[in-house]
Amino acid sequence: MAKEDFLKWAEQEFSLEKVFEKPEALSDIVIVEFCTLILGPATPAYLAEFGATVIKVELPGMGDTMRSLTPWGWFYKKQALGWLKEARNKYSVGIDLHYPEGKEIFMELIKRADVFVENLRAGTLDRWGVGYRQMKEVNPKLIYIANNGFGQWGPYVERPSYDAIAQSESGEAWISGFPGRLPMKSGIWLCDYYGALKAAVGILAALHYRDRTGKGQYIEFSQAENIMRAMDWTWLYQHLTGKPRERYGNRDVAICPSDIFRSKDGEFVAIACATDEQFVGLCKAMKRMDLAENPRFATHLERLKEENATELLSIIKEWVSQNIWPEIDRLAQKYGFGAEKVHNGRDHFTDPHFEIRGFKWRVHDPVIGELVEEGIAPKLSKTPGRIKWAGRPVGFDTYFVLTKFLGMKWEEIQELEKKGVIGKWSDMIGRTPPDDWDGKSGVIYP
Repeated sequence: MAKEDFLKWAEQEFSLEKVFEKPEALSDIVIVEFCTLILGPATPAYLAEFGATVIKVELPGMGDTMRSLTPWGWFYKKQALGWLKEARNKYSVGIDLHYPEGKEIFMELIKRADVFVENLRAGTLDRWGVGYRQMKEVNPKLIYIANNGFGQWGPYVERPSYDAIAQSESGEAWISGFPGRLPMKSGIWLCDYYGALKAAVGILAALHYRDRTGKGQYIEFSQAENIMRAMDWTWLYQHLTGKPRERYGNRDVAICPSDIFRSKDGEFVAIACATDEQFVGLCKAMKRMDLAENPRFATHLERLKEENATELLSIIKEWVSQNIWPEIDRLAQKYGFGAEKVHNGRDHFTDPHFEIRGFKWRVHDPVIGELVEEGIAPKLSKTPGRIKWAGRPVGFDTYFVLTKFLGMKWEEIQELEKKGVIGKWSDMIGRTPPDDWDGKSGVIYP
């Protein structure tokens, strides 16, 4: 009964219906972003979900290269799929930093910012005269984070980096895939998104330090080093044995059993038992208690031995192939071992679990229309994250930001627009609003 009470309480506490009634954790934080593609822009995107005001500065016309990244060149209402998600909750401001007036406006925004995020090559903004060393003179409390592939110094500092490069340089691709076959990079931009998440953690740590001391600081972030931090025991194994970690496909060589098998009804099924108790449960399900009693399989350390693991996984493979997924799922729930079928996008969209938990988030964007996106994680009970709108066209919020944050007059802004110092989108797919936009919806007036 107590468990049922807790589950009911949790569902009510995190109800999606209450999200917009609650305050935002970072509502007093202003972030200026000058980034392109994924690693840089994703960093403030995580913080924007929890209420930070993110002002994305883009060059008028083309804007962020991310606006062109979409699967198979397919756009929805002239918008790239990756862009719609990555720029959600952000204000887009078109400022050309090639103009002296553009730099002045940019630095005025910096004076009012708590955080600045960039992901250009090392020292680029410093050479332009608007780098950290210039920014801290006008805003000593500023937290500046520079995200790139190889850091701000070292032999590789001039190399361009993308997610595939970072997965290769870090060795993550080397350990992914099957024995005797090509290394395999992750199917997502893993180093970009995980890297951005860790960069956001760095920003939050720096904000906490500033709360205690009043001091800002410079954060240096290497995409390749960051993903190496996530590669569990790989580094220590090399250090202690002198051997590189190799590829083992879907098998986990530190947990046995842990692998993916094909069921009788054609589903791919992951099965994992991290404890001896769970393994006994699996043996009960398979009606093979002799395995649990066999000294070769009775303990986790024995199961990890290569010859034992190979035989055991072969036995489990045969059992899974003779059973359909619903039956395996039923037995897993009954006997307490880990089992789950490999889900695809269709599974997620039809899974009631994500619907009930509010993770299937319907965004009512005033420019694009209704979108269904993945929701916010983690969920905070008192200050939950939220999605307010999807990615905006280039410079969509320029007038709003310059009037609200800098107190500029419309006449002044219009004059700067005539000069090309500030601007909006070019007439190009990925940059413009949809054809069915009414020209007013979504525009914010101060």
